Amino acid sequence: MLKGHRTWIFDQKPVIISTGTVGGPFEAEGLLDDDFDLFHSDLWLEQDSYEKAHKVLLEEACQKAIEKANLQKEQIQFFLGGDLINQITPTSFACRTLGAPYIGLFGACSTSMEGLALGAYLVNTKGANYLLTGASSHNTAVEKQFRYPTEYGGQKPPTAQWTVTGAGVALLSDSGEGPCVTSATIGRVIDMGMTDPFNMGGAMAPAAVDTIEAHLTERNLDPSYYDLIVTGDLGQIGRDISLDLFKKHGIPIREEQYQDCGLMIYREGQPVLAGASGAGCSATVVYGHLLNRMKKGEFTRILVVATGALLSPLSYQQKETIPCIAHAVSIEFGGELR
Repeated sequence: MLKGHRTWIFDQKPVIISTGTVGGPFEAEGLLDDDFDLFHSDLWLEQDSYEKAHKVLLEEACQKAIEKANLQKEQIQFFLGGDLINQITPTSFACRTLGAPYIGLFGACSTSMEGLALGAYLVNTKGANYLLTGASSHNTAVEKQFRYPTEYGGQKPPTAQWTVTGAGVALLSDSGEGPCVTSATIGRVIDMGMTDPFNMGGAMAPAAVDTIEAHLTERNLDPSYYDLIVTGDLGQIGRDISLDLFKKHGIPIREEQYQDCGLMIYREGQPVLAGASGAGCSATVVYGHLLNRMKKGEFTRILVVATGALLSPLSYQQKETIPCIAHAVSIEFGGELR
């Protein structure tokens, strides 16, 4: 099962039998509006705080995935997930409603693939028959914690990104129909000494390239094996840096083969500066848009590399640099699985 130093091969091919994706009003105006299960017309979701609204996003995404799989929530054996808020409270509080045994994760915006990798490991080793994994974020809750409350109206530089209001989850099983999780490469913490919290894409790009290079090397694959290699939320700045690093490291990834979730979710003209971010970014794009395209036959194999900046408000105030990480998961549907 272990290949190389940090890559798992899932010989049992855990199956994503259903997904659930929920978004906010800004996401409803974006490019992927047909790929969400549910949208909300305001950021409050009939709650009295943004953090409570954040919790509801995840609750609803889980409910959608369970309903689409024709299961009852009592059949879910584990939930693996997290978010960006202090002590991942929106996820933990959502799990009061879900009631499943819970493994809380914090990988910042890499949490979606951290959860999918660990969930596939559990299913592959017969540790579970049904489990949910996912990630979520809420624009105003995250802005309030990491930057300034939106009411403050603080100006941002062009390198900044827009936090997605959304939740995306996958329901994994040891059998059934759907895309299969075939391998995962766990990331290392990479710190290039950057300190600017408004340039997350630039900080995270080296971690993404490091994990992609390790995945291809340890699986002995040419990048052409994948129809699409997609990073989590590097945005325009981080994607450009990654393309430069691919060339520098001699990794033959074609520009048209490599996309970023942070550049896929919003339309041109939406004021998102360098693109989208947030733990819910890759979760909603992958579990909605990309898996839908796989089911339509547009992709057979994709490599999803979710990236995360592991800073906190406290570490920033103490003038620490920004450590980053990226986790890669390969998803295959149709054709010969490897």
